[in-house]
Amino acid sequence: MRIRVLFFGVLRDIVGLREDLVEIPDGGSVDSVFEYYAGRFPRLREMSASLVLALNQSFSEPSAPLSEGDEVAFLPPVSGGSAVFTQQIEDAAGHFFAITRDPIDSSALVHRLQRGEDGAVVTFEGIARNNTKGRPTRYLEYECYEAMAIKMMAQIGCEIAHALPIGRIGMIHRLGRIEIGEASVVVVAAAPHRKPAFEAALEGINRLKRLVPIWKKEYFADGEVWVDGEWDDSVIKARS
Repeated sequence: MRIRVLFFGVLRDIVGLREDLVEIPDGGSVDSVFEYYAGRFPRLREMSASLVLALNQSFSEPSAPLSEGDEVAFLPPVSGGSAVFTQQIEDAAGHFFAITRDPIDSSALVHRLQRGEDGAVVTFEGIARNNTKGRPTRYLEYECYEAMAIKMMAQIGCEIAHALPIGRIGMIHRLGRIEIGEASVVVVAAAPHRKPAFEAALEGINRLKRLVPIWKKEYFADGEVWVDGEWDDSVIKARS
């Protein structure tokens, strides 16, 4: 059976491909795909304790069975004006999640979420800074597994909204080149009272950074590097 395979972040550099098609014998599993590429690229096996596998845009056990036409993604640890959204979800409760390649308008997201009953709106903006440990940064570049990322953002947001007494929550992440001083991510929480609004915004960015498949590359005057990150402990790794 033929399986579509996707590679992101530093794994794309290791394999030299963004995507590939591979023939797997009937009865094969997600782990069969891992073993095929780990045999060709030993660095993948070295990274297996931090590498995550996804099947059809959801985190997957290595033992999950495959069917013809399935999509398997290799995921390294996450790094953590009017926009055109390449992906977006807005549910019946008014929660909003989006991915864009344009500058993020935080005030527009606040306007979308805020209601008359809200006594607090908390906005978190993740901004590209001009250095990392004193090493001057020229700009950042983000990429992600878009179809899976938007689903995970919505799942995280709705779980937070269910757990805390807030009205609505929204998240927007930007992809592509980010200049110094520009926002790469915005989380907005609207609530009747300030404490849950602060808690929701903080929980939102913390979980986004550890669960959503988005990767950051930092460009310096003397080179560039994929920023090391870490998956949340709840995520199943390719190898324990």
